[in-house]
Amino acid sequence: MARTTKRTVHTLPMLAGDGGEFAAEVRGLDLAADLPDADIAWIAATLSERAVVLFRDQNLSADALDRFAKRFGLPQQHVLEKYRHPDIPEISFVTNLEADRTIDAFGVKRATFWHTDATYEPKLPRLAMLHALQVPRTGGGTLFADMRAAWDELPDTSRARLENATGLHRFNVGPSGGAKMYSGQAGTDQAFEDQHHPAMAIHPTSGRPILFVNPAHTHGFEGIDRAEGWALVEELSDHAIQNQFVYQHEWRVGDLLIWDELATMHRGSGDSDPNEPRVLMRSIVFPP
Repeated sequence: MARTTKRTVHTLPMLAGDGGEFAAEVRGLDLAADLPDADIAWIAATLSERAVVLFRDQNLSADALDRFAKRFGLPQQHVLEKYRHPDIPEISFVTNLEADRTIDAFGVKRATFWHTDATYEPKLPRLAMLHALQVPRTGGGTLFADMRAAWDELPDTSRARLENATGLHRFNVGPSGGAKMYSGQAGTDQAFEDQHHPAMAIHPTSGRPILFVNPAHTHGFEGIDRAEGWALVEELSDHAIQNQFVYQHEWRVGDLLIWDELATMHRGSGDSDPNEPRVLMRSIVFPP
């Protein structure tokens, strides 16, 4: 029988408060190794509880990251074709560099608004992971919002209104204004149709209710006037990004960060020198 390694969990602080059950660093695992099933199950359980899990000092190739991601489900190709890995298209890059190492102006500002990945798809992703290869000397972090705590702290009247509401999601047409930024970029001129997702999601393993709204892709709600729905998306998003709900990660080379896609929103901080390389590999994993 394969032996598990010694694993420890250390809570990471929020922008305001001690972190509670949200972000945590795990120590004692080498993710490039062929981990036993027990370790993978333990990581999945930790992620279900915490929603953002950090592993420092990792060294994964694109192939190793893809193998690790497949232990949790089915990685899918990212919608932005330009940033897909040339040999493993299920791996993509979050980067400010073009292939010739010049600055990618779109890559500098990409994903610097609050969003949840792929809510414009009919099937929602389970988790995503980023692995830092090059990072700027200062800035360039990633912020995560705990949408479970955001739900818990909504007023009773808001929770009652949203419990049976259905959000309308389409690629970057929400209040954050991403549609203009992404127009014509990296093969995204394909057509997207509205997807209908409950505004209160129930996590499939923890059972916790989640505020499932994001200002990038959620542009309204079924049965609610467009202007009123738009304003409600903005109101809920502003509520969710209060400091007590937000963890800000400052990257180090070798970091691998996994987050629960149902339970979080995230964005790049967009505050680093655009001339300093920022290169991270990513996998977005869907349920089988």
